[in-house]
Amino acid sequence: MPTGRPNIVLIFMDDMTHWAIGALGNSQVLTPNLDRLVERGCAFSHAVNQGSWSPAVCMPARAMLLTGRSLFHARAAVDAEDCPMLLGEVLAAAGYRTFFTGKWHSPDDWLRRGYQVVGPHATGGMLTSHWFSTAGGAVHSSERWVDAALDFLAGHDGRPEPFFLHLAMHAPHDPRQAPERWLRRYPADDVRLPPNLLPAHPFDQGDRLVRDELLAGFPRTPAEVREHRRQYYAIVSHADEQIGRLLDDLDRRGLAGDTVVVFSGDHGLALGEHGLMGKQSMYDHSVRVPLLVAGPGIPQGLCVDDLVYQASIFPTLCHLAGISVPDSVDFQSLAPAFQGRPVGQRAIFGAYRDLQRLVRTRQWALAAYRPARRLQLFDVRHDPWQTRDLAADPAHTTVRTLLLALLRQLQDEHGDQDGHWTRHWTGTGCPMSPQRPEADPVLQELDR
Repeated sequence: MPTGRPNIVLIFMDDMTHWAIGALGNSQVLTPNLDRLVERGCAFSHAVNQGSWSPAVCMPARAMLLTGRSLFHARAAVDAEDCPMLLGEVLAAAGYRTFFTGKWHSPDDWLRRGYQVVGPHATGGMLTSHWFSTAGGAVHSSERWVDAALDFLAGHDGRPEPFFLHLAMHAPHDPRQAPERWLRRYPADDVRLPPNLLPAHPFDQGDRLVRDELLAGFPRTPAEVREHRRQYYAIVSHADEQIGRLLDDLDRRGLAGDTVVVFSGDHGLALGEHGLMGKQSMYDHSVRVPLLVAGPGIPQGLCVDDLVYQASIFPTLCHLAGISVPDSVDFQSLAPAFQGRPVGQRAIFGAYRDLQRLVRTRQWALAAYRPARRLQLFDVRHDPWQTRDLAADPAHTTVRTLLLALLRQLQDEHGDQDGHWTRHWTGTGCPMSPQRPEADPVLQELDR
């Protein structure tokens, strides 16, 4: 085996939205250990989950992560008997000892194929409780999975090969059960409400009664939203505390300098934003995720605001390990960003079932909704909370036309057969014209 490959730790959380890390701008949430990763490495501030073919958004996100394939190609991989090489398989073939613990929401045979050592784990999606009964008493899921990771590291001592440790935490997915000591850190009256809080979503986006949306009453009230956000902050902080145990163990064993640590989540989440309580939407709060990379060769304190896909983790790890990226992988490595080179997409494509579609650039986000037969258009550069819908504004007709044409192009590129309804639809009176005025400033932004 070639020597000099770094160890790899991949920490993946569930329902971890992009705004829930203190060092990235949220002074209300306590995340000193994730803050440590931000300081030690690179934060991609605009990483995006491409979407879902299922109300359980976590499952497609994990399929994209493990295969490196875009949304509709990953769905085909889940259903195929000859699934392409998985991330763990690629690393194992290069000499890595591969390990998994935590939430497994992918085909069972992928677990066997991808990991030589499988620790304690839970299959089948969400938990009904984060508390596990053990001989020593009740143990929280975040503690249990990190305990397993520490046991793996202890058992790896003295072995010559590098390791790939994949830790998939259930937190902060509901039920948001955190130890009481963490709940006490967040009095409900101190929790700030988001500027885009609404009592209800203004129209039917297609899944208004999905399970997540029934976690709070209708209409949403400030008191109930504060309680949900309080519980969310508490379980995030508890998970951060457990991640700190893992980072400390790497330091204690002298492994930190030879280990790439990647932290991300499967998708974002709404907690009252736009009147929503789930992640089945194309708003920034639901599609954007944190993405942190720290380790050898990665500049400390770097923040990259390029638009990137979260599932680029697969080719990025291959790049950092000196491994050829399989031809089956759709996404591009983000490693050039560590040398100061651009890695962003000119536009991000998003899809949720056959109900919603998204095209997002650095300045604009346009979402199309099949059930309501309407568009939303936000200038996210000047309206990051997405509170002012410009879709019906005649002054933005050209912007809509350009973005709708770009959406069609991205649908073709990503094999979106479910979104055929956009081909003939003229939502908000805007024709799906491919014409793009050469002098238009939006075109200049998209093409630069």
